[in-house]
Amino acid sequence: MTELDFLVDIDAAYRTRFRARITALPPGGVVLDRTLFYPTGGGQPADRGHLTAADGAASEVVDVTKSGPAVVHRLRPSARPATPWTVGAELEGRIDWPRRHRHMRLHTGQHLLSARIFERTGLKTRKANLSGVGATLDLNGALDPAVVDRLLEDLADAVAHPRRVAVRHVPRAEWDRNPTAERSGLVPLPPHVDPVRVIEVDGMDVCPCGGTHLRSTGELGAVRIAPLTPREGGDSRVSFTLVDPGPTTPPE
Repeated sequence: MTELDFLVDIDAAYRTRFRARITALPPGGVVLDRTLFYPTGGGQPADRGHLTAADGAASEVVDVTKSGPAVVHRLRPSARPATPWTVGAELEGRIDWPRRHRHMRLHTGQHLLSARIFERTGLKTRKANLSGVGATLDLNGALDPAVVDRLLEDLADAVAHPRRVAVRHVPRAEWDRNPTAERSGLVPLPPHVDPVRVIEVDGMDVCPCGGTHLRSTGELGAVRIAPLTPREGGDSRVSFTLVDPGPTTPPE
């Protein structure tokens, strides 16, 4: 089992270094007892970075996936350690911060946009995906293009007047009695999830989510919304991109 340390609180997403012990060595990868690397899932791509052994030799992590309760860190073949690692050995992990922070901005931006689309039109998000510097939202209906300018204004206001983003862990039974996130999203919550990790954007959105997020909407920065894409059955796809690349180093 791998402890997912990035889930603990909102500040955990800003940590870029950690130490962990090897628990398994599957072909081409390594499983650790804990990790800050986000594994692919929920529409969010995996983190990348490096794992470094006690002798200083670093191996590049090119993909991260879940395998049951374990997280497998896939290594670039040419970057595998010259001295074989062993179960029980300690490694230092280092996250590729610019990539991580882009995903945090995109994911928080997606939550905001889904919430504002629902608030203005009643349309809900069927599915969201993040990639590179952009994200897509598939809606359960046709979005009027005339609404796009107002949505951009909403996002700009959330940057100019930052809203706090927080993490809460709610017992599943309590969440099921009041599933607030159904107001803006249609992605079902898997039955085994308990407690429910809830991302709350102050006064704007409440949604169960296992991804990495910003501390404040002020970090989102400017975004562009592309022309809407029609989908099968009359639905719409909304795509947005980040205008600026963001910081290259994590905050102190």
